[in-house]
Amino acid sequence: MTTNELIAVLRLQNVPNIGDVTAKKLISHCGSPSAIFEDKVQNLLRIDGIGTMTIKGLFDAEHLEAAESEFEYIQKNNIAFDYFLDQDYPSYLKHCIDSPILLFKRGKIDLAQRKIISIVGTRNITSYGTAFCEQLIEDLVPLDPIIVSGFAYGVDITVQRAAMKHGLQTIGCMAHGLNQIYPKVHSKYMNAVEKNGGFYTEFWSNSNPERENFLKRNRIIAGMSQATLVVESAEKGGSLVTADIANSYNKDVFAVPGRAQDKYSTGCNNLIKQQKAHMLTSAADLIYILGWELEEKKNVPIQKELFVALDDTEKTIYNYLQKEGKQLLDSIALECKLPIFKVSSTLLTMEMKGVVRPLPGKLFEAV
Repeated sequence: MTTNELIAVLRLQNVPNIGDVTAKKLISHCGSPSAIFEDKVQNLLRIDGIGTMTIKGLFDAEHLEAAESEFEYIQKNNIAFDYFLDQDYPSYLKHCIDSPILLFKRGKIDLAQRKIISIVGTRNITSYGTAFCEQLIEDLVPLDPIIVSGFAYGVDITVQRAAMKHGLQTIGCMAHGLNQIYPKVHSKYMNAVEKNGGFYTEFWSNSNPERENFLKRNRIIAGMSQATLVVESAEKGGSLVTADIANSYNKDVFAVPGRAQDKYSTGCNNLIKQQKAHMLTSAADLIYILGWELEEKKNVPIQKELFVALDDTEKTIYNYLQKEGKQLLDSIALECKLPIFKVSSTLLTMEMKGVVRPLPGKLFEAV
């Protein structure tokens, strides 16, 4: 894409009354983004569905100035992007009417001829949800799917960490610009994600993680995959919004059932009860409904590794957790006679090796 066209696309994005649907309509009618700004207002008003309020401010200088400023940021920081008519633009998302006209990205994303699923759920994941996520990802390894989520607390980061553990590509869809990360505590996973997939966002560098951005972001999570899976959810929540969007796109939705009295199973149980989602009890349900063929992933052993190499510090922590069970970070450091910063970084490494798992309440246990 030429500089002139990219600035025109950014300029369109910055006009308040022009969303992605209207932007695509204008581009289609005029032939290109830059041609819109070379046309006359009276000609644009002849387009079906385009009124004076829609294009109000379209030619204001402030939008051009903002676009040029963001373009400079893109150039300076070597930000990659996909235009909605580009070949590399996510193919499943391209067919959604309100998909972003421009997506910014980072990492090593490869969507070519791949199975793609989105997995979402509560930020307050339970041990039941954690165990289900980890088992589901492990069982899906032979199919080599791409795992899409929101890189948030709870279900999101659990499935993305599990995907990285098993060498699967994972993509985090962000609700802000690429110049920051939310939540900040997950910045420690960024390099690993970029080596095993990457990040997508439609938001500029000056966009912060605000509530409306998360709701807007959800359509990307739902749109870019073949199916959306909800693992755990309360009666209301962002993951249910994502499920509704996926249903509106005529995509398959799956929900993990839980006990009637469990708060974070209510949303999933309701989706199943209202026939808005297939019941998901194992990877077999997903494979059957989506009609996936079970083909072994090349060069990846299917059997779980029985012996993991641990250094002396890791062995000390692992043996302690095996003997004492669930423990707090402070207790591990105290009993193992190690500094907290050392224990914290070591536990992260051990998590990636699959020998310990974090639990609610800042507890850790041996696997």
